[in-house]
Amino acid sequence: MGKILLVDDDPAVLFTLEEMLHDHGHRTVSASSGAEALKSLSEVDAVLTDLQMPAMTGLELLTSIHEQDATLPVILLTAHGSEKAAVAAMKAGAYDYLTKPFLVDEVVIVVERAIESRELRVANRRLTVEQTLGQRMVHDSAVMRHLLDSVERLAARDVTVLVRGETGTGKELIASLLHAGSRRAKQRLVRFNCAAIPDELAESELFGHAKGAFTGAQGARLGFFAEADGGTLVLDEVGELATSVQGKLLRALQDGEIQPVGSGRTERVDVRVIATTNRDLLSEVKAGRFREDLYYRLAVVELIIPPLRERRCDIPALAEEFARRYARKFGLDDLRLSPELLARLSEANWPGNVRQLENSIARLAALSSGGVIPGTAFDLSARPVDNPADEEAGNSEVGPSLREQVEAFERNLIARVFAAAGGNQSETARRLGTTRPTLQERLKKYGIGR
Repeated sequence: MGKILLVDDDPAVLFTLEEMLHDHGHRTVSASSGAEALKSLSEVDAVLTDLQMPAMTGLELLTSIHEQDATLPVILLTAHGSEKAAVAAMKAGAYDYLTKPFLVDEVVIVVERAIESRELRVANRRLTVEQTLGQRMVHDSAVMRHLLDSVERLAARDVTVLVRGETGTGKELIASLLHAGSRRAKQRLVRFNCAAIPDELAESELFGHAKGAFTGAQGARLGFFAEADGGTLVLDEVGELATSVQGKLLRALQDGEIQPVGSGRTERVDVRVIATTNRDLLSEVKAGRFREDLYYRLAVVELIIPPLRERRCDIPALAEEFARRYARKFGLDDLRLSPELLARLSEANWPGNVRQLENSIARLAALSSGGVIPGTAFDLSARPVDNPADEEAGNSEVGPSLREQVEAFERNLIARVFAAAGGNQSETARRLGTTRPTLQERLKKYGIGR
């Protein structure tokens, strides 16, 4: 079932089409003109429009729609005698046309085929993007399916996007998807980390500088905007950008012009900007730390990535995908996650989100000799240590350190394999893929077999 945009200046025709499609389980949204229709394209699966309308014809509407989303099928309604115009429209990219008066079954069949065609085109494009990025988009939740559908639509539309989400949710990946699915995909994707550059260097890094602009500027240098010309510039953690540079960024977005530091001339650039942030920028605006006009210029469309704890049904699929990925990386022929382990993973809160989950699976894979990883291999209370000083100090507020987690896993693994081998050290060492002297050292360290 789909959502169909109906466009006709005749209210009776709109009513008839609405009733017809509702009876077959479809949702509809209606517009009485082309201009109104262009404001209603969000989340529709197909467009059914009259060919002859005042102000904007169906053919003109078709052209405008495909400038925004080339995958959206447009079906034209024509009167008798307009078949030549309809054929011309199909050559221009229309999916099909129907002649008035139309039959119910005919309309439903054409609309449903159009929806299937769009789904296939979107799936093919997503596969192409995944192949380009070298990784699959794994999800089971409705919220992520909706988010990725929005990404598919926005990728083809050359619009500035703000991607917001907690640390580790995958903001960088969403930015890469937006670029890979765009008309700029063959051009450069350039990333600028606003949090990693000192405030006094941010302007020079973004917009470049002229020779002699400041001490040490022995030659002219291109900035990130110029490097991304024709392609996409991702401003990672844009909320960290110095306020002194925010006004110049606003000008670049508004006018498509940059002025290198120390230069008296401006330069034109053609850059699509995608910004990411883990902050609520509207709150930053109210606190006076972020320009309101820049926020609205960046957030033409805002995508919010939900944290992993709000989409727990994605965790098993993600964990298994990471297990396959790291099994290949570490040369393990067979690596599986037990149902008990998947259940425990799904219960965890994951403050570090997808990145933390991936790191946890990578750690389990690195310590595994293959086969099924049991549920006891994962400690629900374990949390990653971001600051090495915290690990050395054994800070209880951050939970067990990485060293403690590894040792606990190693102790449990050796104890289970040692017991399964009947206490035979040689067989235990063989099953663990290690030497007998190394095993004996571990048995002594952990007090196993005494």
